[in-house]
Amino acid sequence: MQPVVEHAGEKLYRFSVSTHSHTELVDITGLVADAVRKSGVKEGVCIVYIPHTTAGVTINENADPDVKTDILKELGKIVPWEDGYLHAEGNSAAHLKASLMGFSQTVIIHDGALLLGIWQGIYLAEFDGSRNRTVFVKVVSC
Repeated sequence: MQPVVEHAGEKLYRFSVSTHSHTELVDITGLVADAVRKSGVKEGVCIVYIPHTTAGVTINENADPDVKTDILKELGKIVPWEDGYLHAEGNSAAHLKASLMGFSQTVIIHDGALLLGIWQGIYLAEFDGSRNRTVFVKVVSC
């Protein structure tokens, strides 16, 4: 993974993630950590951004896969796929879930690594798959 842009202590990386089901959480922690390592930044911040309107990014537990299942199940209850939406494309639920999840996360970089909790991982949240999604990682030195 090479930086897309490099400027004054800042590096921007881009990678793709293929999703395989309509709704899923894909662990991208390793890919984000690779970008941080390649940047050479020891102290700073890392911004993970998803430029899509039917996918998001979140940080949550990555030890028990049931957590992912529970999150997606409850989001499905809060925002059902069919609910009389007006959006002609038929994927309003995906737009709503992505807006609830958010499109970016910021993680502190300390000693050249992501400062995540022991159980935390970074996830791309797919709500309108299968798709190829783009993820941007901005690494800023402090």
